[in-house]
Amino acid sequence: MSTENEGNAVPKAPSAPPVPVDAPAASAGSADAAASAADSRAATGAVPSAEPGVPGAGAGAGAGSAAAGAWPPPQPPTVPSYAAGGGSGSGWGASYQPQEPKPGRRRGGLVAGVLAAALLAGGVGGGVGYWAAEQNDNDTGSTTVAAADTPADLKREPGSVARIASDALPSVVTIEAQSGSGEGGTGTGFVYDKQGHILTNNHVVASAAEGGKLQATFSNGKKYAAEVIGRAEGYDVAVVKLKNTPGDLKPLPLGNSDRVAVGDSTIAIGAPFGLSNTVTTGIISAKNRPVTSSDGGQSGKSSYMSALQTDASINPGNSGGPLLDGRGAVIGINSAIKPADSGGLGGSGQSGSIGLGFAIPVNQAKNVAQQLIKTGQPVYPVIGASVSLRQETGDGAMISREGAGGSEAITPNGPADKAGLKPGDVITKLDDMVIDSGPTLIGQIWTHKPGDTVKITYERDGKEHTVDVTLGQRKGDS
Repeated sequence: MSTENEGNAVPKAPSAPPVPVDAPAASAGSADAAASAADSRAATGAVPSAEPGVPGAGAGAGAGSAAAGAWPPPQPPTVPSYAAGGGSGSGWGASYQPQEPKPGRRRGGLVAGVLAAALLAGGVGGGVGYWAAEQNDNDTGSTTVAAADTPADLKREPGSVARIASDALPSVVTIEAQSGSGEGGTGTGFVYDKQGHILTNNHVVASAAEGGKLQATFSNGKKYAAEVIGRAEGYDVAVVKLKNTPGDLKPLPLGNSDRVAVGDSTIAIGAPFGLSNTVTTGIISAKNRPVTSSDGGQSGKSSYMSALQTDASINPGNSGGPLLDGRGAVIGINSAIKPADSGGLGGSGQSGSIGLGFAIPVNQAKNVAQQLIKTGQPVYPVIGASVSLRQETGDGAMISREGAGGSEAITPNGPADKAGLKPGDVITKLDDMVIDSGPTLIGQIWTHKPGDTVKITYERDGKEHTVDVTLGQRKGDS
């Protein structure tokens, strides 16, 4: 399997997060908002659909369409999100799939590099040792100063990165997923409760969900077999459970992602490139970043989030791991990165961090986890309308003229229908957030719950209108 979301290109998402109404939207973000690939549409509850004869719409209701209010949404366009160029279309999740080493390269190269550094250090150390010995023969004085080494001096204060990492690491696991055919990859997860539930990304465990194997390894080296309890492909969230739950599990405390501010400190823990128990630090770089990803080619389905962006180093293998705040509370699930060599959120290889990482807000992940533990399936809020993903102007999310397979674009008697929305309407705001594309609308809707009432601003025939919409629901991913 590929837990780095490889093999599926994703639609181009806006380069700027939705902003409050009183803040001007960046023009560059608008121009970069939507993918320019053929016939791609997505379900928002809102469902992607064809848009014959309408700018920004698909050419027809082909196989890439989904019935209104139905799942799955179609595979995204071939241009990756945030694309500035091409990219071969591997997705941009941040988990790690070991690749077959070539003779004399890859792992051998890594070992050779380490050995070379060790040999170099040995050579330098030997030279310095000889110089010091020679000096000692000619000099009876000493200028060496020893650092203090008392327990009080080595104490890590509460709130320090070292203290937070020390407290959190025993609750973080490295997940090894293997499909029935033997393919596998490595990701991360963290202890959600004392009953043995582990929270992670769907794309980390997707290949092992049907007859595969899962193993969770704690920081102390203890390994436990695990099983998938539930997966939410649209949210990219999954819950697995340890088969033999130890009695000393310590769940990580969950923070409030709604109260996170740009500039807040962050700490990411995971297994980048299989290197378990790795800790990196950074800040919250942005909030409400529209992010679209695929599940690594397992099903061709896409996930949508209104993400927290961080510059803490996140790499393939970090997927599913916790993003902590300065108190050590979980504020997000690390899920995606923008690789350096792709030109967009995707790319042909498992590139490293360039300081652009994205996490699912923990408030949303917590709601999804509760659904999965209780029923085994996710629940999605919907507006009951199809929207096109092919919108080049960044002016909003257009309700399609036609739904998947020639169906109606607006579900009869659904939320959008009751609110008076019609095909061709362009949704420009949801509550106080600017909507510049279909994926942005989906991600914003999915931050809510079924039954919530949201205020939708839309344009029709050049005039702006506002209407309240009570969100409906759809159960399951299929």
